[in-house]
Amino acid sequence: MEWQGRRESSNVEDRRGMGGGMPGLGGGGFGRGGGGLGIGAVAIILVVGWIAGVNPVDLLSSIEGGAPLSDSSGGDTGGQTVGKVGAPTDADGRFVATVLADTETTWGDIFAAMGKTYTAPTLVLFDGGTSSKCGTATTAAGPFYCPNDRKVYIDLAFYRELQDRFDAPGDFAEAYVIAHEVGHHVQDELGVLSRVDAERERMSGADSNKLSIRIELQADCYAGIWARDEEKRSFLDVGDIDEELNAAAQVGDDAIQRRTQGYVVPESFDHGTSTQRSRWFKRGYNEGTLDGCDTFTPGEV
Repeated sequence: MEWQGRRESSNVEDRRGMGGGMPGLGGGGFGRGGGGLGIGAVAIILVVGWIAGVNPVDLLSSIEGGAPLSDSSGGDTGGQTVGKVGAPTDADGRFVATVLADTETTWGDIFAAMGKTYTAPTLVLFDGGTSSKCGTATTAAGPFYCPNDRKVYIDLAFYRELQDRFDAPGDFAEAYVIAHEVGHHVQDELGVLSRVDAERERMSGADSNKLSIRIELQADCYAGIWARDEEKRSFLDVGDIDEELNAAAQVGDDAIQRRTQGYVVPESFDHGTSTQRSRWFKRGYNEGTLDGCDTFTPGEV
């Protein structure tokens, strides 16, 4: 991916190095103290939570017997940490800021064509842990979008897990993570998230899972729209799309279950198979339209 020397978004809040790590968490690591989850289990929850589109720290909290950390009311969670706002100066931060800037261009143009104004999210970089209005963000939680404060949260240590544990290396695979989370923000902007959340409250657990799959696949499709725009602007290298498709294949429900438990339980899927994730990314990439990303039509998924 050609990213050096291009516009970098100023909608980045850098909280790295601010000492926001949670008790029992090594700085930038994945282990948890006090007899908690081991690195393998935490890594799986990290990626599963990211794909599921929820704050994965809630999963960790419930598994370890703690109280849920999310604040669905949208109120302050005990004092928001405020980091340095603006494009970072280090290479990793500049990469993230460049990808975010590209998503701003893509969605700004699409919204303008619809006669709407796109309000870009803020992307928060942190290490160890930090506060959000959806609960406490931790390294183990992985990347997520919080609709309560309209921010994307990411500890860049996640990229090491993506490469080392899930065999999904490459800068475009990393960019895809950001594009997917921004896809959830686009859903928020369009009112999709609020509508689906209201529907899920009236559903059984099984039906709610099915709706969660549609939300996640649409975010993948929106990431495909962004990738199509990247190609139109000649920002892609040969093999970039293959990098993303490999990443999608590695983090599908079936692939994760096969890797972690040796067998697949389709009834427990809540974010899509490898084939579904790849197919919907390619749908967005090939069609480049919001209508083409309608994952809610019966029978589509």
